[in-house]
Parts: sequence; C-alpha cells; structure tokens
Amino acid sequence: MSAVPSMIVEAPAVTARKPGAWLRLLHNPSVLIGALLFALIALMGIAAPLLSSIDPGAINPSNRNKTPGYETSERDDEGRKITRKAIMGTDSLGRDIYTRVVYGARVSLIVGITVSVLSVVAGLAIGLFAGYFRWLDGVVMRVMDGLMAIPAILLAIALVSLSGASMMTVIVAVAIPEIPRVVRLVRAIVLSIREEPYVEAAISVGTPAVKVLWRHVLPNTIAPLIVQATFICGSAILLEAILSFLGVGIPPETPTWGNIMAEGRSLFQVYPHNILYPGAFLTLTVLAINMLGDGLRDTLDPRMSKRL
Repeated sequence: MSAVPSMIVEAPAVTARKPGAWLRLLHNPSVLIGALLFALIALMGIAAPLLSSIDPGAINPSNRNKTPGYETSERDDEGRKITRKAIMGTDSLGRDIYTRVVYGARVSLIVGITVSVLSVVAGLAIGLFAGYFRWLDGVVMRVMDGLMAIPAILLAIALVSLSGASMMTVIVAVAIPEIPRVVRLVRAIVLSIREEPYVEAAISVGTPAVKVLWRHVLPNTIAPLIVQATFICGSAILLEAILSFLGVGIPPETPTWGNIMAEGRSLFQVYPHNILYPGAFLTLTVLAINMLGDGLRDTLDPRMSKRL
C-alpha cells in the first residue's frame, strides 16, 4: 500500500499594512501639538471681541504704564466708573496690553495665511510652466535667482517704502520674496516628473500640455506645497512683526504684535511687560506653525515616512 503524501496547506503570509497618511498624522506628536496651539491662537483672534470688551485703541492717560494685574478705572458713556483688572498691564498711552495682544493675533494670522496662499498659488503657476517648457525655464529662473539674491527683509522694506504702509502692501511685500522659493520647489518636482514614462507616453500621443500638467504633474506637487505653505506662514508672521517693529509695516494705530513691541521698546528696562507678552505669543505662534510643518513633512514626504 503506497503512502499517500500529506497535503499541507500553508496560510498566506500576512504583511503588515502601513497606516494611511491621516492615521500617521494623528499619531505624530509634532502635528498634534502644533495644530492644537495654532487652533487655540486662531480661536483667540476670531473671538477677540468676546474675550475683551475694551477698544484696543482706547487711550487713557490716567492708566499709563500699569503693571500686570493692576486694577484700572475708566468712565463709560453714561459717566459711571468701571474698574477692570489689566491682566497684562497697560502701555505708555494707557491702552490695555491684553486687548491689543488678542486683537493682534487677527492681523498676524491674516497676514501669514494670505501670504502663504498668494505665494504658493503664484509660485505653483510659475514653477509648473518653467519646469515643463524648457525655453521658458532659463528666463524665469534667472529672474527668480535675482529676487532670491536680495534679502527678504530689505526687499520688503523697499516695497513698503515705495507703496506706503498698509496691510495689503505688507502682504504683497512679504509674499514676493517667498515666491522664488516655491518656484524652485515646484520646478524641481516638474523636472523629475516630466521624465517619467507615463508622462512621456502622454506627450507622445499628443496630449495637450495643460492637460498633462493638470492630470499628471500637479497632483505630485500637492504634498510638498502643503508643507512649504506652513513654513511660509510662520516666516510671514515673523517678517510682518519685524517690519512693524522697525516702523515700516502696518500703521501704528492697528494693533499688531510688532507694533506693540515697537511702542514698548523705549521703556523695556522699566516696563518689560510691553514686549514680553506680545513676544511670547509671537514665539508660540511661529513655534506651533513650524512644529505643524515638521510633522507634515515627516508624514507626507515618502523618504521621511519610511523611517516612521
């Protein structure tokens, strides 16, 4: 009797699936902490009228240079005396620092987000065409190299000085130095994607250039641009504060963190709260955005995500 060979059925090997991008984002502490801090600061700016009922530009000479926690008094429209506690003190004109810091968050976030959107949109359009059309690449990149050769702060000061100080002028002046960086990033991606077989196949069958850029090239730029936009936002907020601190940014009557620090720098040794509080919020905001950008880069960049 011949032996019947036993049939051993092996179970298929189970390979561990790598978690998706959203799941990796939720498990990245840098993203969580940065997003939480940024959300709190954004909520503070949005809810500024609810967090303080005081006019950020109201001047009260009797409450000049009060230390944090000092109780200030003022008269309302009906002549009644109102007593309030100045959580962060007052400045040399008697204005409440807490109120000005809260309202200053609005300006900083508007400038940062608007600059990042403008620079990314403009840089994406220029970089796509510069990287795809070889005859356009040399001219465009020489212009971008010329802009990058000028320090961003000097270029912004020159543009604001020529056009006059306003929020829109500051946004444009801060966005222009950021555009060449986005153009170089997008151009590098386009140059690598353009050599891929599926792109060459699309070109060989006569697919229009705009359709090739839209369907095959543009999707590959989304993740790097999201990361770049976060860093531009933080840089724009910091650059706006520097311009305001130097007196060439947003007009002084508008409460911004840079304006608050500029007005308190002459009395810093005696009343340091005029600079410490807006400086602390500026630092936290830029730190939160940079942490969010680092986390997004680690998650969305394939080369970095392999290490996670």
